[in-house]
Amino acid sequence: MRSPKDNQPRSRSLRLFSCAVIGAGIGLSGCALFKPGVVQRGSLVEADDYNKLKTGVTTRSDVMDALGSPTAHATFDDNTWVYASMTQVLAPISFPRVRRQDAVVLTFDQDGILRNLRVLHKNDARYVSMASGRTPTPGTKINIMQQILGNVGRYNPLSQMSSTYGGSTGPMNSMNGGPGHGGAGNSLP
Repeated sequence: MRSPKDNQPRSRSLRLFSCAVIGAGIGLSGCALFKPGVVQRGSLVEADDYNKLKTGVTTRSDVMDALGSPTAHATFDDNTWVYASMTQVLAPISFPRVRRQDAVVLTFDQDGILRNLRVLHKNDARYVSMASGRTPTPGTKINIMQQILGNVGRYNPLSQMSSTYGGSTGPMNSMNGGPGHGGAGNSLP
């Protein structure tokens, strides 16, 4: 017959083995965290889709059937439709990188017939930089003390209550004075 002391080394090795298996599983599951992810944004329009469209023949409803709803319309012209798509690669600890960027611009005439089809790719993009300087804003310039003290006295916790003590009519229900008079000020009868 075996004593409980004989099972201790086997029990320790079993615990050590199970901890190693659990640790390896946790370690390998964390590797998926560092794999870059691919994100598709916008309308996925392939060349096969828009090559079916014929200028001078295709109508708006034909385009809606083939490509679906446009991503955007031109700001001041409802006859210009834009289908934009972008594929980004999200890598850990870095900014998203644009892998593919396409835009299909369709222009219709007043009768709804396709007149122009233009395809723009990532190389056609124009990069815009930030403007230097400041943007002026209207209003008054106030210093830090005016900002801190500007709201002193404006908060009246009793102004929302409808009792005889406080409220919009002031303490003791006086209609023309005291704190919380609702901006009515003092008036002469």
